Amino acid sequence: MTESSVLDLAPVVPVVVVEDVADAVPLARALVAGGLPAIEVTLRTPAALDAIRAIAAEVPDAVVGAGTVISPRNVADSVAAGARFLVSPGWTDALLDAMKASGVPFLPGVSTTSEVVALLERGVSEMKFFPAEAAGGVPYLKSLAGPLPQARFCPTGGVSLGSAPSYLALKNVGCVGGSWMLPADAVAAKDWARIETLAHEAAGLR
Repeated sequence: MTESSVLDLAPVVPVVVVEDVADAVPLARALVAGGLPAIEVTLRTPAALDAIRAIAAEVPDAVVGAGTVISPRNVADSVAAGARFLVSPGWTDALLDAMKASGVPFLPGVSTTSEVVALLERGVSEMKFFPAEAAGGVPYLKSLAGPLPQARFCPTGGVSLGSAPSYLALKNVGCVGGSWMLPADAVAAKDWARIETLAHEAAGLR
């Protein structure tokens, strides 16, 4: 998988918070069946690394990645667990060096023009724009396309089914990240069929 292909796997990358590792495989299967193969499991819970490990082992059609990667240790642990891409909410030189050395594609997070320029200077042109809605949303990304056309983004943070098409219409957006296809009540009820239906709806956005 090339670095840029994270942005091209699907129009939407589900951002998943796994509380119970037993949910990881059926949840991933529902998302894949709905047409969303790239799955970002955030490192926000104790179950996250085991969830990545389980999806990598048992859902071959999924491209599982790790989100909320904020340290070189997170990078190493995620790749060891089977993560095939890495996503961070922001970046530092140490974190970027670790992600570059990991051997897997990565999307470092940015929310300002200076951060974008700094990443371009380091040879990175694929980025997460976070927190998308709070940081300026569609108008902000549209304004970056003129001076910085070489940068491509995955906006994440506050993106919804309603707002996603406006982001996806931008030429500098490859995909969006979101969790609206994973409503908490559906996950709690283990209603994987509903999640598959919502994933299918999201996959049809482009």
